[in-house]
Amino acid sequence: MKSFKIYSSFQSLPDSWDQLVVHDVFLQSKYLKALENGSPNNIQLFYVGIFENEQLVGVAIIQRVQLYLKDMFRKTEVSCLKEFVRDTVSKVLKGNILVVGNITHTGQHGLFFQKEHITQREFLNLVFDAVETIKKEIKEKLNKTIRVIMFKDYFLNDAVHLENDFFNSNTLHKVSVQPNMILKVNPDWLTKTDYLNALNKKYKQRFKSARNKLNGIVCEEMDLEAIKTCSKRLHALYLNVSNNAKFNTFILPENHFYCLKLQLEEKFKVFGYYLNNELVGFFTLILNNQHLETYFLGYDTAHQYKNQLYLNMLYSMLEFGIHNKFETVVYARTAMEIKSSVGAKAEAMVVYIKHTNYVMNALLKQIFGLMNPKQTWEERHPFKA
Repeated sequence: MKSFKIYSSFQSLPDSWDQLVVHDVFLQSKYLKALENGSPNNIQLFYVGIFENEQLVGVAIIQRVQLYLKDMFRKTEVSCLKEFVRDTVSKVLKGNILVVGNITHTGQHGLFFQKEHITQREFLNLVFDAVETIKKEIKEKLNKTIRVIMFKDYFLNDAVHLENDFFNSNTLHKVSVQPNMILKVNPDWLTKTDYLNALNKKYKQRFKSARNKLNGIVCEEMDLEAIKTCSKRLHALYLNVSNNAKFNTFILPENHFYCLKLQLEEKFKVFGYYLNNELVGFFTLILNNQHLETYFLGYDTAHQYKNQLYLNMLYSMLEFGIHNKFETVVYARTAMEIKSSVGAKAEAMVVYIKHTNYVMNALLKQIFGLMNPKQTWEERHPFKA
């Protein structure tokens, strides 16, 4: 017999949870503990265990996200047309949504099941039943209505797309979102020099020019104590980048990076950029088995352009991936053009989404397009032909 159980804290997870999800650090209890302790204040976490009799055979991460105008759109000047779009989007999406997956990180890191014990359709139906249960409990306990349900971030070759009947019967729309930028590390690259030798003349020179423009800025790994001591500065640098985004669903709290380092230890890396012992930028990495996941970063805007901090960070992330023999460097969303200039390729992704209001749901695909405008960008080709 198949069933599900909902947990409201990592502390309640069954002992067999981590044994089931060894392939993905984002599903493991240490990461979930870090996320829970350092969660944005508008996100509440739920964990779903899928059982065959008493055996755990699947898991799902579900997040309740409270979306409000001040969180979605940051303090930027906009035209009247854009103001209209903002108002339209906020009226449809503001309030409570349930995300099957992890809204704080690009990629499908919210679902896993054992195919030998449960079919994909059975698994999805039980997860959706859990979503409905959580939705009712939120209404009963908090008097909050869930407006939107989303299954997030699937590559186009994911087997989930075979379940059209499931998504259609639950009126979930398939919608394209920004691609995930992924660089497959050539196994012949053993050092930075091997990568440079693979670049064409233009991009090899670009690499050297970016490194020269650091002008005395040094990159050093930060340990737990350094992260704790610099928490305010790290957060301020993060906000410099986050507040520049056109659309956001959350703001990380000040203790977020410290919580991750405390729990994940060597699987979470923070690298600081220092000029005369002053922290002027940083980037973070999560080591996820053979995949190097780039995470949040930040910088002092006074140094971003003249020292090419962002581009240098992309190169440093790749160097770490090469030296530590990762198969891929996952650069995530945004800034597609500059990420393609270091060798990343765009991998298309979709989400499945529905509004709980029937009329709004009929319009949701178009509304979501306003929220997720298609960006025109030129793919770069840095490697020799």
